Amino acid sequence: MGAKPLTLFWAWLALTQSLYVSRGVVSASITTPLPDLYEASVIELQAGLTSGQFTSVDLIKAYFARIEEVNLQGPVLRAVIETNPSALQEAAALDHERLTYGPRSALHGIPVLVKDNIATVAFEGMNTTAGSYSLLKSVVPSDAGVVKRLRKAGAIILGKANLSEWAHFRGNIASGWSGRGGQCTNAYYPNADPCGSSAGSAVSASIGLAAVTLGTETDGSITCPANQNNVVGIKPTVGLTSRAGVIPISEHQDTVGPLTRSVTDAAILLSIVAGPDPNDNFTLAQPMPVPDYTMALSNTSLVGKRIGVPRSVFLNDSLTGNDPYVNEVFEQALETLKTLGATIVDPADLPSAYEIYESNNETVVLDVDFKVQLNAWFDSLIANPSGVASLEDLIVFDNNNPTLEEPAGYTDQSELIESQATTGFNASYYQSLAFDKELGATYGIDAALETYSLDALVLPAPGYTTVPAAIAGYPIVTVPLGFYPENVTIGSAGPETLYPAPGVPIGLSFLGTAWSEYSLVSFAYAYEQKTQTRLQRTAYAAAIPTTQLADVIGT
Repeated sequence: MGAKPLTLFWAWLALTQSLYVSRGVVSASITTPLPDLYEASVIELQAGLTSGQFTSVDLIKAYFARIEEVNLQGPVLRAVIETNPSALQEAAALDHERLTYGPRSALHGIPVLVKDNIATVAFEGMNTTAGSYSLLKSVVPSDAGVVKRLRKAGAIILGKANLSEWAHFRGNIASGWSGRGGQCTNAYYPNADPCGSSAGSAVSASIGLAAVTLGTETDGSITCPANQNNVVGIKPTVGLTSRAGVIPISEHQDTVGPLTRSVTDAAILLSIVAGPDPNDNFTLAQPMPVPDYTMALSNTSLVGKRIGVPRSVFLNDSLTGNDPYVNEVFEQALETLKTLGATIVDPADLPSAYEIYESNNETVVLDVDFKVQLNAWFDSLIANPSGVASLEDLIVFDNNNPTLEEPAGYTDQSELIESQATTGFNASYYQSLAFDKELGATYGIDAALETYSLDALVLPAPGYTTVPAAIAGYPIVTVPLGFYPENVTIGSAGPETLYPAPGVPIGLSFLGTAWSEYSLVSFAYAYEQKTQTRLQRTAYAAAIPTTQLADVIGT
């Protein structure tokens, strides 16, 4: 078996912490170099905190400075909508707790950036708006379920990440744009498309604006940003992580998951935020106990495994518009998986692939769910100064506030309007919901896994990859695969964004059945450790913050 990084870390931490607390002072003989925040792992940060090299207050100061460097000045990445004005105070309290009692978890004192559709209590000083001015200064009743878990683990909410407004369920608008946050851009090429909707979370993770980040996915919103920003993304099974307190699109497809610089960090974060929540009935169906996903981290996890390639539709350039270069680097990845001991079953097609491609069922379900659940969100608010109380009000608000919500190039509200026109849970809705499950799961992913006796499926992350897992509610784990070449023809992705572009990353996705995250994490880890793709290229120079811990310690 390969090493278990977190397990080994905790053994080391127990010894160090006992020495540190018994002395009550920071050793003056610490010579370990400070971690580089561009790439720093949770394990490295936790080790430095425990040894007394630096404090959580130092970390907050450093990340705040890094955000300030590149967010609204320099390359103007617009990855972060706002930072937490209470973060330094919270960090100081957690530093004191560490000295007195030791760390609560691997995330004790670690700054986490969350997407701006994930609720945080208003008295802390931050908004929860899904990027929309219609929710500015609204008051949510409580933290989101995942935020409660983060706080219980001792994590610090660093701020709110920018996103595609309403998690990209507003209309035909460029990925990564919101009224409040503006156009988020990729750190690997000036003005490149970051993809969405968890754009700011992925961009922030990619250049070390936070230790780790959380995003959400309904269909592609973690997977695609992970793909285009050289980071790891875990889109969990619907019901593994709580959606309580998350501004919704659809309870049948929404899920919350990590966007991080490594599979190890993603496993640490998922282990903390996964689990049942009485405020989200879907989470009560998950198998118990919740796994420690760091125990899946083995270099040999692919030995003897059968990994299938569902080529039909998904790797059809003429049908789905897949980039031939993406398919080229994907073929190289299949060879790598073979060297890691996997048997590649190719093809291993989904029987329902063409039906999924031609189906409109997902649209029917999401349109109905969004209206019902967004109206319920507005009803749940303790206060909302904009006066918007429904989807219908929201559409009017945007039209009445064009400077804020409809600047040139970002005026479309077609998805909001289409959703507003729905009439509730009728026969067509229930039929579409049932067909989604059949096409995505029964005759889709599960059928391929069973027919070919597979442990997982693998596909390049770009393209149509996310749809079967989205409608089935199944997991995807995405890792860095490669980068577009310097001579790629640059395309347009929106009024301000480009895609593809030289050096923009490409991801590899592992897919499985419900609750198969443990296996998928293990496969992704083995591939990541073998290839080290993330480390092969950095962001463009102007997008790399220069502030490090040495610049803030003692200030």
